[in-house]
Amino acid sequence: MNELAKTYSPADVEDKWYSYWMEHDLFKSVPDEREPYTIVIPPPNVTGILHMGHMLNNTIQDILIRRARTEGKNALWVPGTDHAAIATEAKVVAKLAKDGIKKSDLTREQFLAHAWDWKEKYGGTILEQLKKIGASCDWSRTAFTMDDIRSKSVIKVFCELYRKGLIYRGKRMVNWDPKACTALSDIEVIYKEEHSKLYYLRYHIVGEDGYAVVATTRPETIMGDTAMCINPNDPKNAHLRGKRVIVPLVNREIPVIEDDYVDIEFGTGCLKVTPAHDMNDNMLGAKHNLETIDIFNDNGTISEAAGMYVGMDRFEVRKQIAKDLEAAGLIEKIEDYENKVGYSERNPDTATEPRLSDQWFLKMDEISKPAHRAVMEDVIKFVPEKFKNTYNTWMAEIKDWCISRQLWWGHQIPAYYLSDGTFVVAETPEKALEEAMSVTGNAALTLDDLHQDEDCLDTWFSSWLWPISLFNGILEPGNEEIKYYYPTTTLVTAPDIIFFWVARMIIAGYEFVGEMPFKNVYFTGIVRDKIGRKMSKQFGNSPDPFDLIAAYGADGVRMGLMLAAPAGNDVLYDDKLCEQGRNFCNKIWNAFRLVKGWEVADLEQPESSSIATRWFEAKLNATMLEVKDIFGKFRISEALMAIYRLFWDEFSSWYLEMVKPAYGQPIDRTTYNATLHYFDILLRLLHPFMPFITEELWQHLQERTPGQSIMYALLPDVKEYDKAAVEAMEHAKEVVIGVRGVRAAKNISPREALVLNVIGDWKSAETPVIMKLANLSEINSNAGKDAAAATFMVGTMEFNVPLSANIDVAAELEKLNKELTYYQGFLASVMKKLGNERFVNNAPAAVVEAERRKQADAETKIKNLEESIAALSK
Repeated sequence: MNELAKTYSPADVEDKWYSYWMEHDLFKSVPDEREPYTIVIPPPNVTGILHMGHMLNNTIQDILIRRARTEGKNALWVPGTDHAAIATEAKVVAKLAKDGIKKSDLTREQFLAHAWDWKEKYGGTILEQLKKIGASCDWSRTAFTMDDIRSKSVIKVFCELYRKGLIYRGKRMVNWDPKACTALSDIEVIYKEEHSKLYYLRYHIVGEDGYAVVATTRPETIMGDTAMCINPNDPKNAHLRGKRVIVPLVNREIPVIEDDYVDIEFGTGCLKVTPAHDMNDNMLGAKHNLETIDIFNDNGTISEAAGMYVGMDRFEVRKQIAKDLEAAGLIEKIEDYENKVGYSERNPDTATEPRLSDQWFLKMDEISKPAHRAVMEDVIKFVPEKFKNTYNTWMAEIKDWCISRQLWWGHQIPAYYLSDGTFVVAETPEKALEEAMSVTGNAALTLDDLHQDEDCLDTWFSSWLWPISLFNGILEPGNEEIKYYYPTTTLVTAPDIIFFWVARMIIAGYEFVGEMPFKNVYFTGIVRDKIGRKMSKQFGNSPDPFDLIAAYGADGVRMGLMLAAPAGNDVLYDDKLCEQGRNFCNKIWNAFRLVKGWEVADLEQPESSSIATRWFEAKLNATMLEVKDIFGKFRISEALMAIYRLFWDEFSSWYLEMVKPAYGQPIDRTTYNATLHYFDILLRLLHPFMPFITEELWQHLQERTPGQSIMYALLPDVKEYDKAAVEAMEHAKEVVIGVRGVRAAKNISPREALVLNVIGDWKSAETPVIMKLANLSEINSNAGKDAAAATFMVGTMEFNVPLSANIDVAAELEKLNKELTYYQGFLASVMKKLGNERFVNNAPAAVVEAERRKQADAETKIKNLEESIAALSK
């Protein structure tokens, strides 16, 4: 075994041990007789690279998995990536553009060949990066949402749901992303407050000189107007009933219709109805049988159907049409207006368009009910629980899911069309042909007579199956792995995908397996900078995790993040947290080197060491019980703090001082072996949080055989601890702190032995420890009061340290007199306030009581100071 370096160097340790873990297949899991503990990774996009959010999320998952291993469970963390249809297709299109190739110039097959090439070259980056932070995934199980098993699972599920009547195709209003040229689901639209304009447009009344005025934020849509609507209860617009108006510039006559939907108070109470480009207008159009005119192309430019501004971008048209309306005298006025505008979740700079489109939908009302109940009845536990309310709100108002996307990268919808527009749904083209022959009765049909739907499925339609499809539970229901690993134990994710992914996975679990997909959902917070801003490239406030690892080590960064990461609450990140993590690594390293540097001899164990080992075993057991309880409640940062305090405060600051041999002297073997045993357990406790340094030191504790790892070093099963030993030592530590306080106040060297007098009957089994740590020559029980001594209290017991032989009397008198003067002045100011009748009668009782406590404290201090001055003056 190599000698331990003087200082801890993460760079020398991290790659070495990760390679060791991989070489010996230590992350691998297969079903056995042990209790499983399973986590499936929220699959990062193949386009992704590691950022601070990933760092936090995956550190938490790794902590839970490594903790489960120390508890003897069969821990499995399954990795994988998501094909991220919109994001990946955008990346491939951009790359092709750089090479001078347009997507429109390629066939679907040619484009997909480029996409797969891109995925193979760049798609695994983030998984390789996760290894740098210590992620202990079973890499042999790495999955991809478009690999063979996952793809076949998605297609099978689509076909089953279609046959059950849960999937349908229809022309519906959808949210459209003009940049990606695809439909989005409702929850993929992010609404932002914007400073807009409210345009008051004049619509001439047919056959009259007057006009009706409509207020709109989107004048560019007037080419799609097919009606004006008023509220039948609106007296100010009653004169418009039954009339027709002319659309400004367009010069098309449209009817005035009446509907309670119109808000009398908004604008003028007149509403322009554009059924093709507004969700609510579409509802009115269907209700009143209005014409629908789609004025937009897929990319947000104006279509031929508009008859004007053809080919112009929608926002350029907004500017131009405002000028043209103004020039024609058809604008009444323009006001500043605050409104919410929907943006694409995948293309945050792109405003979405409500649009009528032929799409595929999944009915959600019935299929979602078991999933709704499971969370609300705590069958599935949300941590923190507050997210149940968010979940409940969405599930109670759930809408049908638009599952089709106008993309090529993804799972192509398994619907096959005949020349007459009818279609069949089947898992493969061959099965579709059989189905088509059966439906039509035409045995002469061939594959050439079928045309597969051009659309792909929403990316989430594959990832909602993730906990099932990772164990091939769709294609092979009830197989050995799905029976063993499913339901998984804990899902760790961010709350912003509670609808996109979490809810849908729960729905899929109950629909396809008849059981929940996971038992717990741990929601992480958002990583923000120290002044509360969300980390982003825009603010330049998001550090590169690899720069942090280079500076502080992976363990230091992991610990730094976890110190500030309570479940569900945002993390206020500061480099100082990582510094604290690095410093803790150094503390552990130096403590280990200290212990391993002691010379060991076959000596009788000193009484102080016997007391110390008995106490620390009790303290260690108490902390293990506390940590087990905290982990069960998913208060992971609290668990880390408990272990941190145990090591830094109790083990390093107290225990090692209690048992440390005198300079140049050996330590007895009994104490040394106990100390190494405690170090071993401490490393096991710390390992889930700090895997690299704990592995390095655990391997140095004693000779290990190849393949041995701290990962599988089980924690002791603790059921109780010696509470009396812990309480007695806490009392003893207070006495030691009291003596050390006297030394600091009186500038007495730690090497100088002192006498400690106890005013009262003193009995303590910890006396040998107190005498060693406080460097006392004797402790006198039932001693008389010595006014010249420095006193301190521990509980109700008074202690004093005689000082006459140890201090400069003149200097001490000067110091005491200064303190006396200060407290006399302080007491005078308090008494002045208490002597003010208005203050006493009008101030809150708590404030007055606080002043009275100040009075009592000052009077006690003055009395003690006067006694000390009198004694020293003799």
